[in-house]
Amino acid sequence: MITSRDTPASRRVRANGDGTVYQRKDGRWEAAGYVLAPGNTRKRVRVYGTTRKEALDKLTEKISASNRGVPVPSAQGSVSAYLTYWLEAVAIHQLRENTHTRYTACVHQHLIHGLGKKKLAKLTAKDVRTWLNQLRTTCQCCARSIDARRDQPRCCAAGTCCSKRLSPLTLAYIHSVLKSALEHAVREEEITRNVARNVRTGTPRPRRSEPFTADEARRFLTAVGSDRLHTLYELALHAGLRKGELLGLQWEDLDLYKGTASIRRTLQRTQTGGLTTLPTKTRASERRIALPSECIHSLKEHREVQEGEREAAVEDWKDNGLVFSTPAGGPLDPANLNRSFRTLLDQAGLRRIRFHDLRHSTATLLLEQGVELVVIKELLGHAHIGVTATVYAHVRLRLQRDAISLLGRTLHNLGQDNQSD
Repeated sequence: MITSRDTPASRRVRANGDGTVYQRKDGRWEAAGYVLAPGNTRKRVRVYGTTRKEALDKLTEKISASNRGVPVPSAQGSVSAYLTYWLEAVAIHQLRENTHTRYTACVHQHLIHGLGKKKLAKLTAKDVRTWLNQLRTTCQCCARSIDARRDQPRCCAAGTCCSKRLSPLTLAYIHSVLKSALEHAVREEEITRNVARNVRTGTPRPRRSEPFTADEARRFLTAVGSDRLHTLYELALHAGLRKGELLGLQWEDLDLYKGTASIRRTLQRTQTGGLTTLPTKTRASERRIALPSECIHSLKEHREVQEGEREAAVEDWKDNGLVFSTPAGGPLDPANLNRSFRTLLDQAGLRRIRFHDLRHSTATLLLEQGVELVVIKELLGHAHIGVTATVYAHVRLRLQRDAISLLGRTLHNLGQDNQSD
């Protein structure tokens, strides 16, 4: 008697509607099935993989999207149709909610508007380059009719163009979203190559951070000494943690006896879930760091204050285990923290910087003290040391100048000593 286990994998019968999967003569696996196509029709699609599972996963993804009513476009369809499918059936499962929201805005505001009517299969590198060059020189108020929606027109609707153009960073972001979408089209074998990869937009200069100097950092720590969240600000400046990492920190993540903190999660506001705890930004962001003695002492005092708030709140206390919370134990809103931070800066007479610049201040001050780049990379949780080197290139250049000047003074003094001998 032949069982299902005796039947070759390429010939096993699958459920009705699941499609077929078999191995080709060239060794690749091919899967085929019917999916929903534009125009409320159905078409048979074929996908390929190096293993049976890879081909089956590709087909299952297409059928799953089809069952949710998302048409699977073909290469002969428009770029607009494919981008819509990619957002709704692919990217939504691979990206964080806030990232997916930004991608969606980018697609609908720029990509569909500029390239949406072109056929996916006929899209060329020249099309992408021409469109990006046009986007670079076009006023966005005019292109997106922003001025028409204003109460008081101040651009094209008023007869005077304000020439509001996209920054190089925004252009690079738009280009990267298009590359990501087309890369998936290549993997699904809808197109043979990613034409967006053949277009060079140049490397935009990263946004210059405005970190505190050592004197400003000391003044800031003095100013926040009496604030309810002074421990949070101390930890931000001493350890370089991201805002979301600080707000998502829980007491179980801390070992105050050993003086360490495990960074495992981040707190963000999303459109669907509100204030939500999520995994760290990248795998490298999940790390364990050493805590300075000042922060350990402040955290112990902060825990005592929080216990007093818990007793005062009684039944209203929300036990989330958070280190930094509202007086009722709930999560702190990142937007409220930004406002409180700006108020503290104004009260202390310090220049306004972003909260994220506290993180840059940590790295800058460590670099100026001669700490190795690899140590700073591990502390900040960067995925690659190249990220750390790029972000703080201006600091390293200043340190190089200082080192060269020191060497010059040494050589000059050495020459004078020889003359005196």
